[in-house]
Amino acid sequence: MYRDFHAMDRWSKKNAHCIYQALIVAVATRHADAVDIKFLVEGRPIWVALPLPAWAKYQKDTGKIITDPLAIEIAGHYLKVALESGEGVDREMYSLTVDEMLRHLHEVVNESDPALSVRA
Repeated sequence: MYRDFHAMDRWSKKNAHCIYQALIVAVATRHADAVDIKFLVEGRPIWVALPLPAWAKYQKDTGKIITDPLAIEIAGHYLKVALESGEGVDREMYSLTVDEMLRHLHEVVNESDPALSVRA
C-alpha cells in the first residue's frame, strides 16, 4: 500500500509520486536509536525515522512484532499524511515519536489485512 503511492501535496496541489527505496538501522549511520526509511518523492529523497523503542513497546503491549515490511508501511503512511496535511514542505527528514509511530501502525493495520506482517 505505501511502497509506491501518490499523495496530493496540500500547498502545491500537485500529485506527488512516492516510492520506497531503503531501510537502514540509524545506529550505524547517524548513531540514532531509530530505523531510517527512505522514499523518493518526485525523485527527491525523504527520510522517515522510526524510533526503535516503539518496537519494544509494541511487542510488550501486544506480543506481536513489527517487521521490516510493516515498518515501511508505517513510514509510508506517515509520509502520505504529512504531505496531504501540509507538513511536508521542503523537509528531508521526519522523526516520529514512539506514540506517533504506534498511531500510524494502528492506522495501517486497520486499513489493511491485520495479518499484514504482524506476527504473534
